[in-house]
Amino acid sequence: MASEPALARDKTSSVDFGPMLYVAAALVLLGGVIFAYLQYSSKQSAEKLALTPEAKGYVQNLQLSDVEMKATDSYLSQRVIEIQGKIGNAGARPLEVVEIYCIFRDVYGQTILRARVPIVGGRTGGLKPGETKSFRLPFDEIPGSWNQVMPQLVIAGVKFS
Repeated sequence: MASEPALARDKTSSVDFGPMLYVAAALVLLGGVIFAYLQYSSKQSAEKLALTPEAKGYVQNLQLSDVEMKATDSYLSQRVIEIQGKIGNAGARPLEVVEIYCIFRDVYGQTILRARVPIVGGRTGGLKPGETKSFRLPFDEIPGSWNQVMPQLVIAGVKFS
């Protein structure tokens, strides 16, 4: 009789690790794939939107106009600063993406926020030669030390079609 409890104890203590091992391996593999994709996509976006010498020469053909700034309150009683305007392409090349830096400064002229945002591309589509498109840039997290003056807008990246 002493041997029966020992056999029962041996049967209950054995655990099948097969399914758990497969799940763990699948999770590690999935994590690796996600990490590799994020690394790849960040390199691709940085390479595509660099301001190459060719793009620097073309910037003179891009014209910002009717740029204005306004403040509104959101539904959560949060102040949202919006910069609206138009960008025109006076050159001969179609553009897929244009990004700008919005540089916010404090009362001493020090940069307190430098945001890189697209004004052409994505949902709005590209910008053909001779075409003008409107843009709207909302900012809801500007530091309190901002001098309340229109930020400096500088072309940061251009991708030709």
